[in-house]
Amino acid sequence: MNDVIVDAAEIGRRTIRKSDWVACNAAFIDCRTPGSDKKENYSFIGVGVSQNSSQYINLTEKHGFNTGAAGMPNGISNNLHLHFTAEVFVNLGGEFRLRWGVDGKQGEYISHDGDIISIPTWIFRGFTNEGPDDGVLYTVLGRDDTGGIIWGPSVLREAESYGLHLTADNQLIDTVAGDVLPEDVPLITPMKQHYIDELTSYSVEEMRSRVVQPGDRRYDSHALLCTAVDGGRVDLALVIGYGMTQNRRQVPSIHEPHSFNLAWVRAEAGQGVLRYRQQQTQALLIKSGQWEVVLNGDPATALRFGPGDSFSVPVGAWRSFTCVENGESGAGEVLVINGGDDRVYPEWAPEVVEAAAAADATIDPNGYLAPLGVMVTATEDD
Repeated sequence: MNDVIVDAAEIGRRTIRKSDWVACNAAFIDCRTPGSDKKENYSFIGVGVSQNSSQYINLTEKHGFNTGAAGMPNGISNNLHLHFTAEVFVNLGGEFRLRWGVDGKQGEYISHDGDIISIPTWIFRGFTNEGPDDGVLYTVLGRDDTGGIIWGPSVLREAESYGLHLTADNQLIDTVAGDVLPEDVPLITPMKQHYIDELTSYSVEEMRSRVVQPGDRRYDSHALLCTAVDGGRVDLALVIGYGMTQNRRQVPSIHEPHSFNLAWVRAEAGQGVLRYRQQQTQALLIKSGQWEVVLNGDPATALRFGPGDSFSVPVGAWRSFTCVENGESGAGEVLVINGGDDRVYPEWAPEVVEAAAAADATIDPNGYLAPLGVMVTATEDD
């Protein structure tokens, strides 16, 4: 892999702090529907499924996934809609009632802080904030092109009564604001009932299997080569996909391909993931604590991040991230998002490899952790 040096301008471009969030209050066709008219939609990486061409996007570069967020005051809902690609919610604080089915009555789940929920594709879903006004659902959407969304029939009909229409190319038309209905692009009409009848049903138990609560996380303290080295002692909990684990026995809570993988990294102050690089896109989202990210192996690039901040690491760039201050309830937490459904194979910096070898740890030909003494003996026998 060729060296990728990230300059200050590029680092700044890829830094998305909580203070950089820019809300759009008219991102979707239900923006005038009572009970849904105070939603705030955010697009961080990629446009996501926003239907408003004026939606602000922090980072437009393709990652193989999109990230964003929904912020809603208490009692405000995001109406029922259907996604073609993966939609994953990360609860960053608050209480949300998720419901699914074309009428929202197929099932419900109450989400709390720290939950990750993977909603199946091709089902209608919606959610309501039943907690504090500052509750936020962070979203990770599959693929660069999500294909937009399909709204529930009742949502489209009600929006039309407020002068809002949606074109087949996913553009919001607001006749009240003076927009003219296009003549060359058809309008989206409600899904026909026989198509609705063919959609998959999910029980509450089936949906619960797609939720990873904080108590469901299975942390492993020997999941990465760097964990053999002081300063690199982190715990890794797989959520979606195998990601970058190097423990051959570690398995994710959710296996289904999403076009990305998710894992929690937890560390006490002074510990973190030591210097490595990889060929996949990667975004880091800080959940708790204060973390320092260093690029190029150069301490002069160090950036400090807190809860709600995120950073997109360039493919092939050397990076490390270290907890410098624990969270209020303990160790700091980072959500690591890697592009692709395949395993990630971190390339560790020479000093990490050397220090791990001194602790009798190495990586076997299959990309998993192994005792160095065993591997040396096997090589000598050959």
